[in-house]
Amino acid sequence: MTANPPRRALVTGGSGDIGGAICRRLAADGLHVIVHANANRARADAVVAAIREAGGGAEAVAFDVADGEAADAALQALLEHGPVQVLVNNAGIHDDAPMAGMSQAQWRRVIDVSLHGFFHVTRPLLLPMARTRWGRIVSVSSVAAVLGNRGQANYAAAKSALHGASRSLAREMASRGISVNVVAPGVIAGSMAAGAFAPEQVKQLVPAGRVGAPEEVAALVAFLCSDAAGYVNGQVIGINGGMG
Repeated sequence: MTANPPRRALVTGGSGDIGGAICRRLAADGLHVIVHANANRARADAVVAAIREAGGGAEAVAFDVADGEAADAALQALLEHGPVQVLVNNAGIHDDAPMAGMSQAQWRRVIDVSLHGFFHVTRPLLLPMARTRWGRIVSVSSVAAVLGNRGQANYAAAKSALHGASRSLAREMASRGISVNVVAPGVIAGSMAAGAFAPEQVKQLVPAGRVGAPEEVAALVAFLCSDAAGYVNGQVIGINGGMG
């Protein structure tokens, strides 16, 4: 008997701190991971190299999730090799400013990447996934989408929109064995949090008194992508040390 090939997982923004941790964890769990980057293909290649060195399967892909045509072309090329049954929508950017001083470009670009990117990447994968009668879709949001955050009206709007879209999509796809959930991290160690929060600020903001590790977010995402999590559907799950 030949063993079934490993399930394929696409992680957008897979070259970043949280995205890289998610890619490594999913690969360790036996999935073939497609590591997505936009401008920084070299970082995605480095994540792929680390996964392969550890004995896992991975490949890199680069495209702008905000560009619908580019995303569709890249995804159709991936689908030629079979369905992608696990999708982690992790791509997102910050461009912070108080709304009174925010430019239209700042508003639009942040929403283009997080929200329109979610649509551009998720939609083409749905029917091939549904034909397999099994799938996992997890989008990475933020505590800013739940509580709000000064200077991040654009980011909070984009990420909280994922909550409604994911709950609706969960209702559409549940009968096909597909779950759709959101994780909303708080202050997580890495380049996005570095410099934004002094240690004393973290102690004030986070009841746990520390920043989270990317690997802790990856562990939650990996569970939601597993067979064991099939009945967890349409949920927004915080991972924030008790912030709210």
